[in-house]
Amino acid sequence: MAEPSEDWELPLDVEEFLTWLTAERGRSVNTLAAYRRDLTAYCLWLSETGRTLDAVRATDLDAYVGVLRERGLAPSSVKRATVSVRSLHRFRSDEGLSAIDPSAGIETPRVPAGLPKALTETEVTALLDQVEGETAIARRDRAILEVLYGTGARISEVCALSLSDVDLDAGLLRLFGKGSKERVVPIGRWARVALASWLEEAGRGDLAPERFATRSDADAVFLNARGGRLGRQGAWAIVRKYGDAAGLGARLTPHVLRHSCATHMLDHGADIRAVQELLGHASIATTQVYTMVSNDRLFAVYEAAHPRAQASRR
Repeated sequence: MAEPSEDWELPLDVEEFLTWLTAERGRSVNTLAAYRRDLTAYCLWLSETGRTLDAVRATDLDAYVGVLRERGLAPSSVKRATVSVRSLHRFRSDEGLSAIDPSAGIETPRVPAGLPKALTETEVTALLDQVEGETAIARRDRAILEVLYGTGARISEVCALSLSDVDLDAGLLRLFGKGSKERVVPIGRWARVALASWLEEAGRGDLAPERFATRSDADAVFLNARGGRLGRQGAWAIVRKYGDAAGLGARLTPHVLRHSCATHMLDHGADIRAVQELLGHASIATTQVYTMVSNDRLFAVYEAAHPRAQASRR
């Protein structure tokens, strides 16, 4: 598929659709840019194959999806492009710009569920061992890593923690997940010890300014080096720093620690419903992805350890 020339223009109907997305649907700049890229590629293909928007039929759309797949696009990219094209044709039909909607019977391509790439327990230990010393920064970083792995919390939930959300005596944290949905989760022994160390005067107290800039900063559990609430970007940098030191590189993200928490709990016999509650998943189906990971690891261990394992799976 060729690139459009400098003087190549999108059909007027497409420009009207993009304007409608902005004015009526309030789509973001990034979303609009993605729609424009997808529809430019689609209209260029139509032009190259001698088709027009009015002449498109369902068979043409099936052919276009096939072209996208042949180009080696990721399943998620094929799905997004298909959604963009379907939305355009639905708009043309609804606005009376076309007598039919050729995309009405076209199914959106499915994206295979990606399996979380959990760390091994040895790798988690190696990661946590990278935090050395008892400076305020070291105490904070150790507590962040222990809480992320120990509770399976999202990075945004950890950054949003306020002092009133922590009950060390009871070993509990109050987290606010997607849609501000509240849940209370237990803090493991190591995470509790790390949090207690950070909340001492030699930890958080050492980073706290004489006067906080905002009430949110004053209530924050985790502070940055300037004494303000630690943001998501700063927390990401902390995780990446110690991941690099442990030799994990780009494999490690805050979400990988969340994956690892869930996978290791299931490996050790945790009930899937309990893991669902811990992670704050609205649907058990989301949590079930981790059972597939654990089964794969179970088979791997079985095949490596049992003398007749290979024969058992022929």
